[in-house]
Amino acid sequence: MNKLIVSLLLTLGISGVAHAAGGSASIVADAKAGQAKAAVCGACHGPDGNSMAPNFPKLAGQGERYLNKQLHDIKSGKRTVLEMTGLLNNLSDQDLADISAYFASQKGSVGAADPKLVARGEALFRGGNLEKGLPACTGCHAPDGKGNAPAGFPHLGGQHAQYITKQLTDFRKEEGGRANDGDAMTMRTIARKLSDEDIAAVASYIQGLH
Repeated sequence: MNKLIVSLLLTLGISGVAHAAGGSASIVADAKAGQAKAAVCGACHGPDGNSMAPNFPKLAGQGERYLNKQLHDIKSGKRTVLEMTGLLNNLSDQDLADISAYFASQKGSVGAADPKLVARGEALFRGGNLEKGLPACTGCHAPDGKGNAPAGFPHLGGQHAQYITKQLTDFRKEEGGRANDGDAMTMRTIARKLSDEDIAAVASYIQGLH
């Protein structure tokens, strides 16, 4: 059993590193320059990346590598975000790197979990579900939800429950959903083992996690 767990974690880790990179390795990001370039982002995500709208993700404190990859995926069409259609078309790799660095340098806010969902959400986040072959979220996203910035695993703690719910639901779709989790299909495989009730519970737990 221990060998199986180690193998699973290594697989998740390797697959995450393989698909996390975005842009050119030769670019040096400038967070100060990114603040000015991110001005338009503030309308939905908040000036400092702490979105007040539950359907728009908080970007503050998010890992720089993860943010950069998502921006490149959205710009290229690998990830569809209707609200961002065309917004990144005129931005260079340097612009995307600077914006990522700016939001990564900000401090994220934390929400509150629904007390009625905490037990179930915590059990899934910290322990997974052995019967379903579902790994714990902590394997990639850390016990406190901070993720693994160097590996490109996103910071989840404090993120809006509504946004988390949509992402997990999109990853779960067989067609027309979110598919930019790499060839290993890590998040798609996990999400398809989650029921609607599981998703609601773990999303609520993440919202209050810090």
